[in-house]
Amino acid sequence: MPSSSTSSARRPAWLVPVLVALVAAVLVAVSLVARGGEDSDAGTAAEPGGSAEGPVAEVVEPEQQALPDMARRDPADPMAAGPVDAPVSLVMYSDFQCPYCAMWSEQTQPTMLERAEAGDLRIEWRDINVFGEASLTSARAAYAAGLQDRYVEYHDALFEGGEKRPASELDEESLIELAGELGLDTERFATDMRSEETAAAVAKNQDEAASLGVYSTPAFLLGGTPILGAQPTEVFVETLDDALAKAQG
Repeated sequence: MPSSSTSSARRPAWLVPVLVALVAAVLVAVSLVARGGEDSDAGTAAEPGGSAEGPVAEVVEPEQQALPDMARRDPADPMAAGPVDAPVSLVMYSDFQCPYCAMWSEQTQPTMLERAEAGDLRIEWRDINVFGEASLTSARAAYAAGLQDRYVEYHDALFEGGEKRPASELDEESLIELAGELGLDTERFATDMRSEETAAAVAKNQDEAASLGVYSTPAFLLGGTPILGAQPTEVFVETLDDALAKAQG
């Protein structure tokens, strides 16, 4: 693992403003809880051995820079929903062992998918490994399901009822069995899940999250605005509507 001095030297020029914005989002979440929101609804799942407070940034005066647009808008992306040219994008960094990711998927994702179907939003999921081997294996499995155009269905099955599955149900055998239950081609699924292409795609998402300082999940970029944790659906709707208004001039 590179030293902190090496990591600092390689930090992108826009990273400090992004991290400052992420910390600001945490403060907003805290204020929402103080006004009566439920702590469990707004929390984030911390990295193993870490704090639930998410990434820590040096407090500096941010420069007036736009946040990077992490939406790839690739028509062939197997982990996306909504028009490629939708006016607003939502990028979600998630982990299949994260209870708050499961909560968001149950409570808020349906509303966001409706907005994607209406043409307002492009959703792109980035499944990353925060909690270990089961996270990595399930991320590869979900990508393999996406290669059969079944990503959302498989994703939702892993988070059925707004609950994450135990790690014991995220081994290869169980994940292949789930693919069969959903009617996927299990032979192709198993091959894709173990392929170098899939491993590279998952690693790319992991590296992207790390480049943004995202080590806790769920984390979102909605129209360039960072949102941490399973915030109430209204937060996402209001942020989306604000971004749409700006996009439409």
